[in-house]
Amino acid sequence: MKPDIDALTPQNIVAFIGGIFERRGDEEYLGEPVTMAEHMLQGATIAEQNGQSEEIIVGALLHDIGHFTSEFGTYHPDDTEDRHHEDAGAEVLEQFFPSVITDCVRYHVAAKRYLCATKPEYFARLSPASAHTLELQGGPMNEAEVAAFAANPNLKQIIAVRYLDEAGKRDDMLTPDYWHFAPMVQRMVDRHCA
Repeated sequence: MKPDIDALTPQNIVAFIGGIFERRGDEEYLGEPVTMAEHMLQGATIAEQNGQSEEIIVGALLHDIGHFTSEFGTYHPDDTEDRHHEDAGAEVLEQFFPSVITDCVRYHVAAKRYLCATKPEYFARLSPASAHTLELQGGPMNEAEVAAFAANPNLKQIIAVRYLDEAGKRDDMLTPDYWHFAPMVQRMVDRHCA
C-alpha cells in the first residue's frame, strides 16, 4: 500500500523515510556496484567516521531519497523523461528539514556540474555512471551558472555531500542501517519544526 504523503508530520517523517529504506533500499543504484540504500548509508557513514556535522551526515543519508519517486506519488511506469530526483526528494523534505539539508538534496546534481566546471580534476572522480548522467544533467556549468551556484549560503555543505555521493559507491563497505542515523534525522526535523 502506497504511503499517504499528505499524512506526514514531524512525528512520523523519520519512520516514513526508514520505511522507504526497508522497502526500496535493495533496488539497483544506476548500474553502480551498490544498492540505493548502501549508497546513501555509505555516504552518511563516511561523514560520521570523519567527524563531519550532523547536517552533512543527514544530507548525505537523504541526498538520493528522490530516486524513490513513486513513494512521493510522482512516478508513472510510462515515464520517458528524467523526473529530477533531486527536486522530487527536496520537495517532500523541505517542510520537515532545515534548508541546509534540503539544499544538499536539491543541489547535489548541480554540485557535480559546478565541480566539473571549477575543478576539472573532479571529473576523474566520477564513476562511469556518474559521468554518463553528467551529460544528461547538462554537463559542466557555464560561467553564469557557476557564479549563481557559488552564491548559495549552504555551498560548503552541498559540496561536502557531493564528495560523499561519489565516495559512497564501494562494493566492500559495511555500514550501520538507517535506524542508526534515525535519532540524528529526528534532531534535524525537531530543529526545523521547533
